[in-house]
Amino acid sequence: MKQIRIMPGRIAHYSLAWIVAVIWLVPFIGIFITSISPLKEIVHGWWGVKLSSISFKNFIGAWSHPTSPIGQGMLNSLIIAVPATIVPVFFASSAAYGILRYRFPLRKTIFLITLLLLAIPQAMVAVPLFQILKNLKLINSYLGLIIVHTAWGLPWIILFMRGFFSTLPREVEEAASIDGAGPFKTFFRIILPMSWPGLASVSSLQFTWVWNDFFLALIFIYNPVRMVATQRIPLLRGQYHVDWGILTAAALLITSVPLLVFILLQKYYVKGFIGMASK
Repeated sequence: MKQIRIMPGRIAHYSLAWIVAVIWLVPFIGIFITSISPLKEIVHGWWGVKLSSISFKNFIGAWSHPTSPIGQGMLNSLIIAVPATIVPVFFASSAAYGILRYRFPLRKTIFLITLLLLAIPQAMVAVPLFQILKNLKLINSYLGLIIVHTAWGLPWIILFMRGFFSTLPREVEEAASIDGAGPFKTFFRIILPMSWPGLASVSSLQFTWVWNDFFLALIFIYNPVRMVATQRIPLLRGQYHVDWGILTAAALLITSVPLLVFILLQKYYVKGFIGMASK
């Protein structure tokens, strides 16, 4: 009979992982129970809620709130997040491939500037961006916020995709060149299909960051009808009364979208990071 070896290090590792998981889950469980419970039962703590009182009225109330409906806010967020993900991923991937594979004047300088742009905080450029969009008459418009998010996402996506492209075998590109494929055909027909894990990784991250944005949306969007989902959560609070069930339900509704995106792209997301890190 084979003897089973008990490794203290592995036991400690898994025990620590379970402790961290429980610590992370407890607040989430509290938020979820609060969202499906009536206000009169959660004022003394969510752990005392009765199962017979559970309902999803708070989700319905948050979705179609009379003054700040989360449903409309999530639609507005989608209108901004989808193009603000597709556009920068496409242009940044093209730029990253060009910087990596081709030699041209100021190539290293352009890449260095791209790296330096990552260090600029949003608060530093908020006022200049506001003035620029105001002069272009793009304040309080979806297009203005899409442009800002696109510009903000380009540097880090270029850096990420350049690292991912460097892991791809160059022999495939050389074979395509021998067969008569030009640079554009090689990029769109060979490189991009091979780079789907990397593209999925940056797309999920960019979408999540745009979706969760509050700072830039607060500066450039002030029309109540066009406010995004994150802007509407503070508006669910009354002046003299706070319905925590409505607030937590709204937070879970907003969180569900990037969580769904991550679940759908999880396989490619992990492959993208592993591929970039393996170089």
